[in-house]
Amino acid sequence: MSRIAEFSIEYQQCLAATGELVTPLPAFATQAGALIELYEWMVLLRVFDAKAINLQRTGKMGTYPSSLGQEGVFVGIGDAMQATDVFVPYYRDSGVLLQRGATISQLLQYWGGDERGSDFKECPEDFPICVPIATQFLHAAGIATAIKYRHQKRAVVVTGGDGSSSKGDFYEALNVAGEWQLPVVFIINNNQWAISVPRTAQTHCKTIAQKAIAAGIPGIQVDGNDAIAMRDAVDQALQRARNGEGPTLIEAVTYRLCDHTTADDATRYVPKEQIEKAWQEEPIRRLRQYLEQHHQWDEKKEQQLQQRCQEQVNAAVEEYIATPLQPVSSIFDYMYETLPKSLQQQRQAAEQEGR
Repeated sequence: MSRIAEFSIEYQQCLAATGELVTPLPAFATQAGALIELYEWMVLLRVFDAKAINLQRTGKMGTYPSSLGQEGVFVGIGDAMQATDVFVPYYRDSGVLLQRGATISQLLQYWGGDERGSDFKECPEDFPICVPIATQFLHAAGIATAIKYRHQKRAVVVTGGDGSSSKGDFYEALNVAGEWQLPVVFIINNNQWAISVPRTAQTHCKTIAQKAIAAGIPGIQVDGNDAIAMRDAVDQALQRARNGEGPTLIEAVTYRLCDHTTADDATRYVPKEQIEKAWQEEPIRRLRQYLEQHHQWDEKKEQQLQQRCQEQVNAAVEEYIATPLQPVSSIFDYMYETLPKSLQQQRQAAEQEGR
């Protein structure tokens, strides 16, 4: 028997769980302030997440999916993207959206049930948050097709959880992206849980990154708790995409230190020992250790950052709470250019009910 092909999956990591370097820093990380900026974005995301959960618990917002423990994935993505790229998010992407220019109050609006929160003024070509599982991958492939057709030096980034990689939409998008060599970067946030289903129970693959092999595209696994490695991996994949070298699949390995959403209770199914171990490896703690070891951070700076983040988030909450509600009749206003007669009476009734 002869062998016609062999494949391997590379693993990328810069910082160990202790905050020590295991490989030399990539070029971007040697620039003054670059790592502090990554750290500050992660802290802001964590403060925002905590406030969003409190708002939901007190009835001031709807169901919310936290990023706790996964901040390195999202901040690494957002920092690597250029303004001309297009982002196609899934529901846990608050960190990337904030870096792309979405405001905290906009995200609170969206999760509060107000679709005006999806109107991203600073990144108008980015897509709104996608809650259905895996459909966003096909949207991304379509956008990348348009970019390639127009010969533009841009790329698309699309994200999803590990559970989404078991959906047909994911495989279909991966396949067409490989065949047409589309400028798209697929990123799977492997936080080990598809709601309550563990990673080991929803796919038999040793890695999610190896699913790229069937599509004939590069696939790599990255330590998602290492914001430096994550940022570097996404940057490299984006450069390939913009230069016409086709798509990449990145599996970011991390751990969900929170409930799936505020509608979930993860204590029912997550082993306590796994959570305890994951807290020792989480991304904010890791990068802070590195910065402290290299005399770039201290407790005073930490306290000042926490205060700034709290003030920024609190101000955004006040803006969100003060935003006037949309009239009920607005649900009729954005579907048709001219409202059909069959709906005009319903709109009038809605208007009267809303007074």
